[in-house]
Amino acid sequence: MAQKKLGTVHIAILGLGTVGGGVYKLIERQKENFEKKIGCQIAVKKILVRNIHKIRDGVDASLLTDNFDEIIRDDEIDVVVELMGGIHPAKEYVLKALAAGKQVVTANKDLIAAHGEEIFGAAAEKGLDFKFEAAVAGGIPVIAPLMKSLAGNDIEEIIGIVNGTTNFILTKMTAEGMEFADALAEATRLGYAEADPTADVEGYDAGRKCAILSTLAFHSWVTDKDVITEGITKITAADIHFAKEMGYVIKLLAIAREVEGEIISSVYPALIPQEHPLASVNDSFNAVFIRGDAVGDTMFYGRGAGELPTASAVMGDIMEVAVDMLMDACGRTGEVCYRKLPFKPQGEIANRFFLRMHVEDKPGVMAAIANVFGINNVSMKQLLQKSLGADEAELMIVTEKVKEKNFRNALRLLTEMEIIKGVSNVIRVHGLK
Repeated sequence: MAQKKLGTVHIAILGLGTVGGGVYKLIERQKENFEKKIGCQIAVKKILVRNIHKIRDGVDASLLTDNFDEIIRDDEIDVVVELMGGIHPAKEYVLKALAAGKQVVTANKDLIAAHGEEIFGAAAEKGLDFKFEAAVAGGIPVIAPLMKSLAGNDIEEIIGIVNGTTNFILTKMTAEGMEFADALAEATRLGYAEADPTADVEGYDAGRKCAILSTLAFHSWVTDKDVITEGITKITAADIHFAKEMGYVIKLLAIAREVEGEIISSVYPALIPQEHPLASVNDSFNAVFIRGDAVGDTMFYGRGAGELPTASAVMGDIMEVAVDMLMDACGRTGEVCYRKLPFKPQGEIANRFFLRMHVEDKPGVMAAIANVFGINNVSMKQLLQKSLGADEAELMIVTEKVKEKNFRNALRLLTEMEIIKGVSNVIRVHGLK
């Protein structure tokens, strides 16, 4: 295919926050190299901001606008780079940009997880590029490998640490014995956690990323509402201590699997063996572990957020769009979702569980617990008991794999027994053969 002559690709950036500012910096930093790397120049034509009068050091004020219609009406603008975040007005702006024939790049996980099907459809209808590498795991290349390098595989499983805030918190709790509230306060002080950390600590941020990864892995639409989501707010220093004693660390995992034609898409804190590759991913780093039927196990690791790491992924998309324009190859990524798979009901999903509870310390207690487990098809893999004095003990049990509905029924029966003084926590266990 002959290459077109294209002197400059003009872009408009929507939003000049952390990521938008990073993209502007990278364009300025790389402008001498674009011609050599991709065969044309890239130039910012407009930047949409809320307040055009705010002083922004290092940014050409003549590029600023607070009127999106200026961007839509400008025929020189080839690519709209949406970095505002949130659903509205980002969704409306993206759809208007596509309707106007402009290529779109975004880092907006919320938008894709909730409305990806509509946006992909709008891009396909117009034969345009819609790129979103930065929407999952920041600067770590994950989206492109799933859609290109690993396209010859049937993806069997994706396991990811995809939220830096929660990973930082759990790392602090593990390394320094902090309780959750103290670790969160430290994360907030250092700028890892937002003033309102709900989306991170309750697992919603990771859930949106899990929805995107599930969609791409299994070629069937998965929204954030389809993801079983649980955060880390109930994890305690005691859970982490006893997990370590039994050979595990606790991480917030995003897990996507296809099992017998049904999708499992989940986010939850889990115990993983200390020798698992994800166990050593600490602080604010992210990692995504992908298993394909042909390639086997692969892992992608790096900075999952931040100004320049995320801007790096956005710039990669912008440059790829520019090359597509040069080669007249926009909108040729194929059909993203060509299947419609059901979701496995939560009660039917088989998991291992870590159960921590206080029990009476007397003969017959373990036999009674084993009886309840037995009638619900729950088998014990590991057991740890610590005496608390005063005829009471703390019991930690790791089960073999069991359907969630069976385990929950066993747990309900246990809590009705007088010998059980209280259930401290229940956490899933992942990564055991």
